Amino acid sequence: MKSKITIGGQAVIEGVMMRGPGYIATAVREPSGSIVVSKEPLTSLTDRYPLLKKPLLRGVVALVESLVYGLKALSFSAQAAGEEEEALSGRDIAMTMVLSFGLAILLFVVIPTYAAKFLHGVTADARILNLMEGLLRLAIFIAYIYGISLLKDIQRVFQYHGAEHKTIHAFEAGAPLDVEHVRAYSTLHPRCGTNFLLIVMVVSIIVFAFLGWPDLWLRILSRILLLPVIAGISYEIIRFAGRSDKRWVSCAIAPGLWLQKLTTREPSDDQIEVAIRALEAVKPDDPAATTEEVNANAG
Repeated sequence: MKSKITIGGQAVIEGVMMRGPGYIATAVREPSGSIVVSKEPLTSLTDRYPLLKKPLLRGVVALVESLVYGLKALSFSAQAAGEEEEALSGRDIAMTMVLSFGLAILLFVVIPTYAAKFLHGVTADARILNLMEGLLRLAIFIAYIYGISLLKDIQRVFQYHGAEHKTIHAFEAGAPLDVEHVRAYSTLHPRCGTNFLLIVMVVSIIVFAFLGWPDLWLRILSRILLLPVIAGISYEIIRFAGRSDKRWVSCAIAPGLWLQKLTTREPSDDQIEVAIRALEAVKPDDPAATTEEVNANAG
């Protein structure tokens, strides 16, 4: 029997983080070979402020919360794997998020928007210029993904990414959560964060096409200010795709699945075991007793 519970996850250093209806857990393989699991209750702003559960708003909340929980999980995994001595403090997490956001703005907003001004001599049509800028942004994104996929340490994280997807697939299908059954499933998942980022790129191309061609600083500012709107729209799209089994939806999200071939690798049995431990820590004891949904992507 297929599960109606939505579980999201993320690969971390030598482990996997899973987010279920009531808990979030990170399982990590220690240098000794044992698996350590950190589990804590899941709290969301949408529980305190129901208004934030509305379409578009819930996507922005889900994105921010995913970043916060993801950084906490990375900090724990770095400690458990013996790569860091101390966990990140709240201030460290905030600073890391600001720095990461700033670098993303520079790489995917400022650089392509600035570079697009050199295309003005090719055409004066604002829509074509914005389209060309969007395609340049998409090219930078794919090149970035491809570049980090070549790094040896990242490839190991991508193996855990594959283990996470396989385990979530098995849970959603109602299959036994053991290595033998989980291994049979795909490393590609429609709710993957890679899918989400690709959808963000495509949605931004469509939205920005209608903004005209003002001065450079206005173009950069408009793109930054509209990021929450684009994130909200993209979240609704990937949420719908994750729930639908229609053929046209499968065709529409196919490019995102193809891109996951760069961000996932076939995991080892040991890595699948870690992912299973993380999911078992967050899945409800009685899945039929709850229909609560988690605002999380599968990786």
